[in-house]
Order: sequence, then structure tokens, then C-alpha cells
Amino acid sequence: MYRLDKLEKKLLGSQVEEELMKYILNSPVKIGEKIPNEFELAEKFGVGRSTIREAVKGLVSKGVLEVRRGSGTYVVSTISVEDDPLGLSKLEDKFKLAMELLEVRLMLEPEIAQLAAKYATKEDKRHLKTLCDEVEELLTQGEDYIRKDVEFHTCIARCGKNRVVEMLIPMIDTAVLTFASLTRRALSKETLETHRAVTDAILSGDEMGAKCAMMMHLTYNRQELIRLRDQNKE
Repeated sequence: MYRLDKLEKKLLGSQVEEELMKYILNSPVKIGEKIPNEFELAEKFGVGRSTIREAVKGLVSKGVLEVRRGSGTYVVSTISVEDDPLGLSKLEDKFKLAMELLEVRLMLEPEIAQLAAKYATKEDKRHLKTLCDEVEELLTQGEDYIRKDVEFHTCIARCGKNRVVEMLIPMIDTAVLTFASLTRRALSKETLETHRAVTDAILSGDEMGAKCAMMMHLTYNRQELIRLRDQNKE
């Protein structure tokens, strides 16, 4: 059971909100799943139900949780407003959002990968290879790989040493998470192959190869989104 220091009510509520977010991410409680009820959470965190309600209310306001009357409280996003400053995760039509985000990614990420191949340091390359290996291992074992996938794309963006690109990382992260929440593991094989191709190109300093590999990765994503959209129309 979590044991938290006794703080003023407002501070305690913020602390429990932070711990509740960690619980959602680490359990993990997946998008669409229900979190435990107030009684269970109060016991888990060692606080009163009013504090739990305050923490839940905070995560509702940040777009992470949704209270459904008579049913319970559900996870609707695993990123908060701090991670999604543009509020993209709150847009209701997820297929439309995913496609629009992908359009922007196609404009940006191939060029970002090209920059990464040009400017990545030895340490950057070691980190990128480790992330690529970790995503591959999680995918192969059937485990949840999405957070590592986000880290992978974030790493590529940072490898380019462009401060403006780094400011776009939350948008890229939102795009990866939105796509993953819709497609689940539909592109496991393609993800493995294209992640490895992007990584190998960056490691070898092949700028055009990195650009083309990222374009292929995103093209597979686009084709899958179109397939799912058309399937839902039937």
C-alpha cells in the first residue's frame, strides 16, 4: 500500500494525483479500461476518499480520465496536458486526428531522421540502438511496447540537435500514441523492419537512407489507418 506523508489537503491531492498517474502508466491500465473504485484507491494510497476524488478530478481535467455515471472511471488517454500542450488528445474523432497527425509527421519526420543521421553523437547512437532493441524485444514477446516506441521517436528528434524540432516532440509523441491506440499490434512486423532500417541508417550516417526508411515507416502507418477507416465504414 502507498504511504504518503501528511500534507495540507491541496498538496496531498496533488501528490496522490501524481501517484495515480504513475499507477495508470506502470500497472498499466490501458486506454478504455476502468481504474479501481474510490474505496480501493483510498486503501491503496492510504488516504481518504475525498482526496481520491480530488486526484481523479485533476486527471479528468487533464484529459487522462473520464467519469461515466453509473459505470465507473475510465482511462481515455495515457498522456496529460503537460505532455500534450496542444490538447490534441481531447479531439473526439480519433481516426481523423490520427490521419491529420500522420500528414504532419510525413512532412516532418523523414527530414528529422535525415538530420539525426547527420548530427547524432556516439552517445545518441548508442541510446537509439538500445531503444530499437528494446522495442523489438517487447514486440517479439507480445508485451506493451508503446512507451518505448514513443521514446524511440523522441530520441530521433533529439539526435538532430535542432531546438525547434525538440519543441515539436510532444506533437510527435501524441501522434505515436494516437496511432498505437487505434491499431494495437497490427503492424508489428513492419514496425520491427522499418525501426531497424531507420536505426541502421542513422548509425551509419546515411542521411538519405534514414529519410527514406522513416518515409517507409510512416507510409505503412498511413496504409493501416486507411484500411481501418474503410473497415469501419462497412
